[in-house]
Amino acid sequence: MKNENSHNVITANDLLSGEVVYLTMSGKWSIEHGNAILFAEVTLANARLADVNASDNSIVGAYLAAATLGHDLTPAPVHFREIFRTKGPSNRSLGKQTRSA
Repeated sequence: MKNENSHNVITANDLLSGEVVYLTMSGKWSIEHGNAILFAEVTLANARLADVNASDNSIVGAYLAAATLGHDLTPAPVHFREIFRTKGPSNRSLGKQTRSA
């Protein structure tokens, strides 16, 4: 969700596990939204997204997702879809749901 007036994170799905992942400052992928690099400049975010899509075959479906700086000074999702994705599959026997149960 590209929005000229908001901050963005880069999100995708890990190709092997299917987990939702977020690009970090070190260029690695994290399953935690709070570890994501927060881009204030959409031009820079789009350039990094293009680089990731061209060079990283460990992920699928990378895109920019609107985010804001949360109260704990880490990126926080803005839209319902992204909030839902941070919680993992709705089936409690998979992914993030099993770690928080």
